[in-house]
Amino acid sequence: MATEIERKYLVRDTEFLADLEGEALTQAYLASGNGVTVRVRIASENAWLTVKGPTHGLSRLEFEYSIPLDDARALLALAPNAPIEKTRFRIPEGDVVWEVDVFEGANAGLVTAEVELEREDQTFSLPPWIEREVSDEPRYGNASLSIHPYEQWSPER
Repeated sequence: MATEIERKYLVRDTEFLADLEGEALTQAYLASGNGVTVRVRIASENAWLTVKGPTHGLSRLEFEYSIPLDDARALLALAPNAPIEKTRFRIPEGDVVWEVDVFEGANAGLVTAEVELEREDQTFSLPPWIEREVSDEPRYGNASLSIHPYEQWSPER
C-alpha cells in the first residue's frame, strides 16, 4: 500500500524554467467523490491509472498502475470533464524534487509546485520562486481544476 505525502505551492514567476525541458501531461478524472479520485494520465507514450484516497493531514493512499496507451486514450474519452493539460518540470533542490506544473487550456495562467515527502514533519527549504502554500486549499487540486478551471475563478483569485 502506497502513501503519498505532498505539499503544494503557488509559483511567483516562471523565468527559472526557461532553460529546462518539461514533460507534457494530459490527465482526466473518471470519478471523484468523498475524497476519492480515479485519474488517467498520459505522458508521451506512457499511461497510468491512479486511485487516490481522502487526504488526512498531508497524507493519502495512492495506487498507480501502468496501462496500455490505447486504453488510456479510451478512458480519457469517458471522463465527464475536459482533460487537464500541463507541462511538468522536475527540479531537484536539496533533499527533495519539486514538480512544477505550468497549466494550459482552461487552467492557463496557473503555475503550481508540489513536493512529495517521506514523512509529514520532513523539513526542506523553499526555493525563491515559491509564492505561498496552498496545500489546504482544495480548489488547487487537479480534480477540482477539472471541474472548476482557473479561467472561471473570480479576478481576485
